[in-house]
Amino acid sequence: MEKTLIIFKPDCMEKRCVGEVIRRFESEGFGICDSKMMTLPRDLLREHYAHLIHLPFFGGILDFMSLRPVVLMVFEGENIVERVRELLGPTDSTAAPKGTVRGDLGTDKMRNVVHASDSPENAAAEIERFFS
Repeated sequence: MEKTLIIFKPDCMEKRCVGEVIRRFESEGFGICDSKMMTLPRDLLREHYAHLIHLPFFGGILDFMSLRPVVLMVFEGENIVERVRELLGPTDSTAAPKGTVRGDLGTDKMRNVVHASDSPENAAAEIERFFS
């Protein structure tokens, strides 16, 4: 079984659609392995988003992701990283088709409901980062 990290972003929390996203994941047969709620400290966010530090919107990501407490979950399932990313749709919610999580619930590139690991290797590193 493969695992992936999901962060229910501040916009998801504000819209109160965490349950809807979990429902969609569970209907695909994904299991929940771990969960917690926390306000993400900026130093942890800097580490998590280090690959974006050179981009002009990096500060906006830190501000947005530390805005309010978020829910973090680890899900498991067959080929889950790829399957979750298909369920979510593109990062830019405005380009995501209806029927995907981001197409139905997201607003834009940053307010796109959830963060999901983009590879099994990154999933392992992210799970360790947030659930060590």
